[in-house]
Amino acid sequence: MASSRVGLACLLVWIAAAAERTPSVQTQTLMLPMRDGVRLATDVYLPEGEPPFPVILIRTPYDKRVLKPLGEDGARRGYAMVIQDTRGRFASEGTNLPFEGDGWWENRADGADTVNWIARQTWCNGRIGTWGGSALGINQLMLAGAGAKPLTCQHITVAEPNLYQSLFPGGVFKKSLVEDWLRATRHAPDALQHWTRHPAYDDFWRTRDVNRRYPYVNAPAVHIGGYYDIFAQGTLDAFIGYQTRGGRGARGKQKLLMGPWAHGVLQKKVGDLEFPNADQPPCTFQDPWRWFERYLKGIPNGVENEPAVVYYVMGAVGEPNAPGNEWRTATRWPPLPTRTTPLFLHGDRSLEFRKPNAASAPLRYTYDPQNPVPTLGGRELSIPAGPRDQRAIESRPDVLVFTSAPLTKPIEVIGRVKAVLYVACDAPDTDFIVRLCDVYPDGRSYNIAEGVLRMRYRESLSQEKPLQTGKVYRVEVDLWTTAIVFNQGHRLRVHVTSSSYPAYDPNPNTGEPFRASDRMRPAQNAVYCTPEYASCVLLPVVMK
Repeated sequence: MASSRVGLACLLVWIAAAAERTPSVQTQTLMLPMRDGVRLATDVYLPEGEPPFPVILIRTPYDKRVLKPLGEDGARRGYAMVIQDTRGRFASEGTNLPFEGDGWWENRADGADTVNWIARQTWCNGRIGTWGGSALGINQLMLAGAGAKPLTCQHITVAEPNLYQSLFPGGVFKKSLVEDWLRATRHAPDALQHWTRHPAYDDFWRTRDVNRRYPYVNAPAVHIGGYYDIFAQGTLDAFIGYQTRGGRGARGKQKLLMGPWAHGVLQKKVGDLEFPNADQPPCTFQDPWRWFERYLKGIPNGVENEPAVVYYVMGAVGEPNAPGNEWRTATRWPPLPTRTTPLFLHGDRSLEFRKPNAASAPLRYTYDPQNPVPTLGGRELSIPAGPRDQRAIESRPDVLVFTSAPLTKPIEVIGRVKAVLYVACDAPDTDFIVRLCDVYPDGRSYNIAEGVLRMRYRESLSQEKPLQTGKVYRVEVDLWTTAIVFNQGHRLRVHVTSSSYPAYDPNPNTGEPFRASDRMRPAQNAVYCTPEYASCVLLPVVMK
């Protein structure tokens, strides 16, 4: 889900040599009717020679005309290429709302209808693959969740099976991601309200959640993502869901590639850091043509025998012989046994692996939604993403900063990071943001993982409950997944704050329905660090 330029980059990178190919290509454009009568503009590129052919389907909200070179290149490689404008986009009919025709609800299943139509064509040999990244990957996940048949394989880059998870992480609206994308892509004027009228994980989102429909998925797929991607956790969720809960054609037949990337793949540099060999994973299944060669043409190129999981473990950048900064392979995700290890917040703003043993006053700060903490990096789309030096915000009084002593030996963390906080607030609602950082010996502080929680959703993302003034609450904040070795001599750092703007929509602290009014008020927030209320970050530390 990116601007047209970013969203297409995952595809166009593969076709630089398209103009050099010589076989001729037959092309046709048609308006393909869906089950509810809406017609979708669809380009078909056919190879020369006798049909039938294997088929690659690409469904895009970014204008199928931009992908004409890819369609021609694929046809010259021997594939029938079908490239379609999704519902309401460019030359297609229908309401211009994001992803509303891509799934299986309300008598709309455009992806499945298109696959079924392809399968009936005389030029199709019965082998159909799908391809695309970002929004083009999301509609692939929805197509598979709709039970599209026949579907032979998929190649999915940076996508999310549960849109609520990325648009409202922890119940907090991802402001810049959503608003900037909808504005750049020129969706309908009511597209924003189409989503924001559902700030809780209600039936609207449940109906559209592919995580609930993995048994309908029945094809091998490649899943590619990055730890700093807006859909980082979604990529892992989809891989695990397909691999362990999918139909017989999907279970055990998935591939996962996770790198130190933002919303793009094979990047040499992300944010302020350039991780060694980050653009050189030890596999070939990231190449869609190789994947399709095996599954659509039946050529035994061995790609199915490559490791199921290829992942990068980050480490200290610029430090000779630092552990990490390497590619590894595994048979599953998570890849290694880990021990959930609490890293406790102490009242003196230290971080220790031992629990506080003495009472201390809660640490308090004022969160003013009219003066939010600026966003510095992280899992972002339209604003600078990735690891970025956090020192500019660490001196703010509304950012609690907890720092460990220098590590006496490296600590390897691979998996999902969570925080357990004991907090109080004098307002009916507020947010808590927790950020894990890697502090270099020279003082640079880089964000590694981050999570957020809107307190009204502390018990359930589906049900709101206001806060009681002064009551201490135990809450869990999901920081999603990372893989890193914190080097000897580095320090661990944790931020606790209540805003990050413009990444997240600032909580007005009033407890009123989402964006119901312009009224705001400051909140006095408190974090407890005592033996009874032992706030901590739970690290998945690799067992040695």
